[in-house]
Amino acid sequence: MRYSGAPASLIATWFVPPLVLVAPAAFKGTLGPRAVAEAIAAGVRRALPEAKVLECPVADGGNGLLDAVLSPGSLRERLEVTGPIGDRVSAELGWIDDETAIFESSSACGLALLEPEERDPLRTTTRGVGELIWEAADRGAKTIVVGLGGSATVDGGTGAARGLGWTFQDAAGQALPDGGGSLANLDSFGPGWALHARVVGLADVTTPLLGDDGAAPIFGPQKGARPEEIVRLEQGLARLAVLWSKAGRAELGTMPMGGAAGGLGAGLAFFARAGLTAGANWVLARVGFDAALAKADLVITGEGVFDRTSFVGKVPGEVVRRAQVARKKVAVIAGRVEEMIGVHAVGAEGRILDAPALTGLAAQVAREALGL
Repeated sequence: MRYSGAPASLIATWFVPPLVLVAPAAFKGTLGPRAVAEAIAAGVRRALPEAKVLECPVADGGNGLLDAVLSPGSLRERLEVTGPIGDRVSAELGWIDDETAIFESSSACGLALLEPEERDPLRTTTRGVGELIWEAADRGAKTIVVGLGGSATVDGGTGAARGLGWTFQDAAGQALPDGGGSLANLDSFGPGWALHARVVGLADVTTPLLGDDGAAPIFGPQKGARPEEIVRLEQGLARLAVLWSKAGRAELGTMPMGGAAGGLGAGLAFFARAGLTAGANWVLARVGFDAALAKADLVITGEGVFDRTSFVGKVPGEVVRRAQVARKKVAVIAGRVEEMIGVHAVGAEGRILDAPALTGLAAQVAREALGL
């Protein structure tokens, strides 16, 4: 069909179907990133039946990491390990390939494993994380990727170290109990078993172990610590950092990401020789996000709450940043949204979003973002 007065090249452009890249994170407590991506894609197709939609679920080291990284047919095992308060829990270990294992630390020591009244970072432990690392290595993993996010702990990774054979003693030579509350009495530690796998910790924060913006004051309250308990946790982490410094790792107290998961980041760096990296960047590289972004006309991301903190280590913020740098249209769907200049965002005023609600908002966002 011809339209008089319009160049043929312009008419052809009108009929090029847009490519919409759907790259959301998990909505904590409701839907994983893959389910969110499917719901948003359904909304885009409802609004723009001619559109090409590419689903690219993402994560940053916290909730939904395995969903984002593993293909539907990948091996995923359930293993029984020590939970955050010492009981046994069923944690999930995934396999990217025969030599690369991956898991979320929250599956072994996460807040979601506890009732609100059970939250107590003075005694909660990351021991199950170390047990999962050891199990993965025992199964042949040469590289073990650990997502650091959503933990119920502030133990500096000493629990994980116990799961790898390390011991911790007070000045009298007595074994310290698990948890961050005992670390102020730490006098020495003994070496663990030989671990021959490379460990990579994926962090969704830049928080250091110590300081006013360190693990205890920043994460302690959300994990159940009262003000006086935060002081106790700070003292313990500081004592741990002193011993690390004497062992030649003085940087661990202040390095970025060391405070992730209540100090698990720094703990794994020392006790498991782990390398720490920004989870958002690692995942986006793994799923080929930049190649897909280059072809996209519109990018839609999302998470439960989108605010300024989303740009400090969180993957939706990194998706928005990269889309803006590439001069792509970008939109955000979230349960709660803080308005920001240059970001087209649609929220649900704090309501929990299920799949049908996400689909409806996605249809709205697609029309608005493309000016329909």
